[in-house]
Amino acid sequence: MSNSTRGKRPLVAEKRSGSTSRKKPTPARKRPVKRRKPAPPRRGGISGVFSRLFRFIGRLIWGVTWRGTLIVALIIGLWVGYTATTLPDLEELLDGRARGSVTMKDYKGQTFAWRGDQFGGVVTAQTVSPHLRNAIIATEDKRFYKHLGVSPRGIASAVSINLREGRGPLEGHGGSTITQQVAKLLCLGTPYDPATGQTEKEYEQECRRSTLKRKIDEAVYALAMEAKYSKDDILTVYMNRAFLGAGARGFEAASQRYFGKSAATVNPAEAAMLAGLLVAPTRFAPTNDLARSQNRAATIIRLMNEQGYLNETEAQQAQANPAVLSEAAAARAGGYFADWVMSSGPEFFTRKTTEDVIIRTTLDQRIQRAAEDGLKWVFENKVRPGSNAQAAIVVMDADGAVRAMVGGRDNQVAGAFNRATQALRQTGSAFKPFVYATALDLGASPLDPINDAPLTIDIPGSGPWSPKNYTNDYLGNVTFAKALEESLNIPAVKISEQVGRENVRTVASGFGIESDLAAGPALALGASESTLIEMTGAYAGFLNGGSSVTPYGLIELRLLGDDAPLMGTGGGIGERVIQQDAARQLVWMMEKVVSEGTGARAQFGGREIAGKTGTTQAARDAWFIGFTGDYVAGVWMGYDDNTPLTGVTGGGLPTEIWREVMMRVHEGLPQTPLPMDAPRATQQVVDAPAPRQQQPTTTEGIINNLLRDILGGGGSNSQPPPEVRGGDR
Repeated sequence: MSNSTRGKRPLVAEKRSGSTSRKKPTPARKRPVKRRKPAPPRRGGISGVFSRLFRFIGRLIWGVTWRGTLIVALIIGLWVGYTATTLPDLEELLDGRARGSVTMKDYKGQTFAWRGDQFGGVVTAQTVSPHLRNAIIATEDKRFYKHLGVSPRGIASAVSINLREGRGPLEGHGGSTITQQVAKLLCLGTPYDPATGQTEKEYEQECRRSTLKRKIDEAVYALAMEAKYSKDDILTVYMNRAFLGAGARGFEAASQRYFGKSAATVNPAEAAMLAGLLVAPTRFAPTNDLARSQNRAATIIRLMNEQGYLNETEAQQAQANPAVLSEAAAARAGGYFADWVMSSGPEFFTRKTTEDVIIRTTLDQRIQRAAEDGLKWVFENKVRPGSNAQAAIVVMDADGAVRAMVGGRDNQVAGAFNRATQALRQTGSAFKPFVYATALDLGASPLDPINDAPLTIDIPGSGPWSPKNYTNDYLGNVTFAKALEESLNIPAVKISEQVGRENVRTVASGFGIESDLAAGPALALGASESTLIEMTGAYAGFLNGGSSVTPYGLIELRLLGDDAPLMGTGGGIGERVIQQDAARQLVWMMEKVVSEGTGARAQFGGREIAGKTGTTQAARDAWFIGFTGDYVAGVWMGYDDNTPLTGVTGGGLPTEIWREVMMRVHEGLPQTPLPMDAPRATQQVVDAPAPRQQQPTTTEGIINNLLRDILGGGGSNSQPPPEVRGGDR
């Protein structure tokens, strides 16, 4: 039987899907087994214990540190946030002066002096010259726009430098950013309060203290400012509050002070000089030492070039053309005059003003330069080198308007002792015109005779006093005019005694001599003390026809921004002291002093000049005061310590100084005649003393005889008592 199945394919069930083969199922992916690293074997023994201890301590320190840091950061953040909420609006921070300023202008309206804290107006980081903004950043804080107000890198560098230089870590360099410097300028938000009894200087010193606590407070305040204000706002505060020397607060005031222009228009060289003031305002002020200020500016120009603010060409140009002072700043004119105006004006608008004040004055800068140049010429050409002798000059109009003032040989100063207004000195023979003015006002004539002969007066409590002439000679009978021309002492004393010392004091006081006048007969010889400005003002009264004069320098005072003045002229011509015809005859007599007498060295240019010399006992003071038809000028010369002058009288160096000054003052001016009248009658003057029995027929004769009868004519050689000094030529 055959096998029916052989050779046949096995029967299989057909796939329902029609596929010829079945797909094998994908096996499930197994998760990798995470194997634990075997724990390091624990060390045994002591080393294991210490190892575990150190790891524990490390974890403990780390945990405490990051938690403590977080807490400190949180506290500082809250502190900074609170401080930021207490900061005022930006506008309140721009002018932080405790005092106001005074700007002085000459009679033409040109600024010549500044006093107080100047504030030229607000400048901002956007309105100021880009060169100035860049110079400040390059000099003070080159990372200003990158940090958050405090620079750890800068602080670390400053501490390192301080330690290396042998100082404490917080002494010297501070590493302060501009923001921190603003915090100091704001005194961490504590304003100056005079009611505390603290001076402004003490307040500023307190604000600059460098204790650790102060540094922390400063850093917090700086961070608060960065949170409250923009970088440009902070820079704006800095530019408006920084002190920059010569009384200038802020860069606008400094730019106006030194260059006569706005801070918006300064060039790179000027910007560098202004920025250089930040490190040491007084030391680098160009008005103190221009060369030093220019050298500092050159360093800043190099920094600006290195930091990319100036290219090579711009830097070279700035180095080749350093900044120079404006004409007004360079001249520093009228320092003594400005101080006098400040001291004589109302205190609440001058020395203690809280406002910005503009004062127009009587100063004539041309005449001021003439006074300074004339004085300098004489000391350079007529005085031995190294002399410590001083001199003072006042030039004024006949109405008392002061046109120039020099209070000492060093005229580039402010706040110095002013010998023209503050020095009380004996006047010597410069006082004699008041004696003759009194006699002329009482009816005497310049041609009346007076006997120049030895005289002795018994002074109660002091004993006999015998004045002498400068030459120790006696001229016998001379006219009043001749006696004044030769500055004879005895005729002056006789006339003073006859007309009455009290009358002489009244006339002198009426002309403005306010100092205490001597009570004894030496009054006539200038034993009293006075100031140069008083004496010059009194002589102005002779020129104006016999009326008193109050010297003045202020024409108009107003507040900055106001058109209407708050006050006007504080001086001028006052009441009549002597009759006009007496004044005109006195001027005629004083003209003879210059044309024929002791003041001959004052002559120049063929002009009519009147004046009077004066030399005190032992030549401790030498004077010449005189006038033309245009101006009155007074000159005093002497030593501050009353050392006698050597070989100097009023008719010598003081008169030469007067001539050099007035020659310059009168350049280009037409000839103006003096207001004088010659005597109406001429009388014969007897050369020898008249006999006592002769009956006088003139007022002068009566005066002479009365003097002879009352005072006698002895020739004692006794010296004046120490408290009563005689005058000389």
